[in-house]
Amino acid sequence: MTGYSDRINHAFAFAAKHHDQQVRKGTRLPYLTHPANVAVILTRYGCGEDTIVAGILHDVVGDSVREGMTRDMLEERIDHTSGTGVLATVLAVTQRRVDDDGIEMSAEDRKEDYLQRLSLAAEDALWVCAADKVHNANTILSDLRRTAFPETIWGRLSAGRDGTVKWYRRVADRLREIGFHAPIVAELEHAVAGLEGA
Repeated sequence: MTGYSDRINHAFAFAAKHHDQQVRKGTRLPYLTHPANVAVILTRYGCGEDTIVAGILHDVVGDSVREGMTRDMLEERIDHTSGTGVLATVLAVTQRRVDDDGIEMSAEDRKEDYLQRLSLAAEDALWVCAADKVHNANTILSDLRRTAFPETIWGRLSAGRDGTVKWYRRVADRLREIGFHAPIVAELEHAVAGLEGA
């Protein structure tokens, strides 16, 4: 995998359109820097094009439903432009807001549901999950190393320090628990250990 192709270019254009005006929490960085880094991480591990495309699009459904665009419309567009397999991967790593009975879930219930559904996810989705968390955790670590005021970094995260660190640990542990032992999991565990010691 070279890391570039017409499909990857299209995925970046699609993500750029749907993450337009969004920035990374507490920064002025365009949100697109996150899916771009996820794609870089997946390419570094030699993942295939479908996995990389899913990595680029992994937050579109969860973050980009807005006026004039429903979740169903987004899903249909991803399916049409990138394929059913990519859509399945994206949905596997998207936190659901409602359960199978249509009942809205709390933030904690959404996380529990996400962790449980990982056991049903295909390997591509596990790679995207891990790459997403590797980038997020390492971004927090980098920001912490650059500041004399760590509370400002933790304060921009809705779960705060304890909740954030616990979440990344739970994801790493869950990946191991369901038998995903790819080298990226060790990278995630290293980042989580760094957060735990920060």
